[in-house]
Amino acid sequence: QVELVESGGGSVQAGGSLRLSCAASGYTDSYRIMGWFRQAPGKEREGVAGIYPFGGSIYYADSVKGRFTLSQDNASNTFYLQMDSLKPEDTATYYCAASYGGSWYVPDDFTYWGQGTQVTVSS
Repeated sequence: QVELVESGGGSVQAGGSLRLSCAASGYTDSYRIMGWFRQAPGKEREGVAGIYPFGGSIYYADSVKGRFTLSQDNASNTFYLQMDSLKPEDTATYYCAASYGGSWYVPDDFTYWGQGTQVTVSS
């Protein structure tokens, strides 16, 4: 069992920054992928960024590449999503999730989910 707790959402103007945190607890050595997803009203949940913690590979959706940065603090089992140059189209509920395997951008491959944190970017 893995528990995920997100924090750090909020409201910013376009061009601003936010940093999301995801604190993982439980059997944190069991998952193989940590992902950040987002879901806007009326849209499907989409992968934003993913990391394979033990290998260190990090991947980003094209829509956020160069603006978002995923990082991890192994000592505290916390994952971060630094979001810079935010755009109104980044407005969504953001979720972190943990997977035992699969693709970092496929929601169905993930078993554990956080409660979500709202990010609102105004123009």
